[in-house]
Amino acid sequence: MALRLLRRRRSHGTSGAGASISVPLPPDSGAFGFEIVDPTGQPMGGAEVTVTAVESHRVVTRGTTDPNGYFIATLPPGSYSVMTVAEGLSPARETVDITAGVALPPTRLGLAPARQLELPTAGTWLFDPPHTAIRFIAKHVGMAHVHGRFTRFQGGIRVAPDMTDSQVSVRIDAASITTGNNTRDNHLRSADFLDVERYPYIDFTSTRFAYRGGSKWTLHGTLTMHGTSRSVGLDTTYLGMVNGGYDQELRCAALAKAELHREDYTLNWRSMLARGIAVVGPTIQLEMDVQAMYRTHDTPTPPE
Repeated sequence: MALRLLRRRRSHGTSGAGASISVPLPPDSGAFGFEIVDPTGQPMGGAEVTVTAVESHRVVTRGTTDPNGYFIATLPPGSYSVMTVAEGLSPARETVDITAGVALPPTRLGLAPARQLELPTAGTWLFDPPHTAIRFIAKHVGMAHVHGRFTRFQGGIRVAPDMTDSQVSVRIDAASITTGNNTRDNHLRSADFLDVERYPYIDFTSTRFAYRGGSKWTLHGTLTMHGTSRSVGLDTTYLGMVNGGYDQELRCAALAKAELHREDYTLNWRSMLARGIAVVGPTIQLEMDVQAMYRTHDTPTPPE
């Protein structure tokens, strides 16, 4: 089955119908499209788009806009959060509702110039678990990508008057790993992988905040997993600070990503392949979509 999304050409703020795009639509799926433009209204090619299921917080697809600024995806019915990020421009988040058999026409989304966002108030900020997700993506050997997340964690941020002196600490319960497959999850918890009985926690402690311009930072620090500590850098996009939510609390948000190499943490995938064990590949993409609530001016207590 294929439906057609109407693609429009715009010039100087006007719109007119152009050629339509044929989208293969699998059974029980729908489709949506975004047309991303820069602050001058020109097509924004190469913008990064991440689509997350609202209910499960799972990343279902990601990619970049084509040279004409378009991003199109087919998905099962449900609500999805779509985050668009481009260097030098402010990130944009939109929600789309997908219905089976329906291809939504592309929505035009203009990215605003990156502004110097107000930095978080100095003091202690604690992760808000219902609005925070720690996810990972790994290539399954010989198969498609495996998407997973950790469901139990705690974290704190000590924001210093000079932001570069701030500190972040995160503790993840390794046994809370989930990929939607019980057999695979139990294997990931076993001695072949995380060995959660011997190493129950995954810890990250920052050592330095490095400003990269606009809303971009790199959080340098140490990640400890499977009893091994390695230096990592989290590529971080600061999303701002607001009084929001049902409780009207002061909150800040950020999106942090890193690529991890399994063998750095003695998770020897080569030896498992030699033993005939089907495993995920040598690299893992880690992503932390964090929302934190302001608590006090005191220094946060690191997770135990």
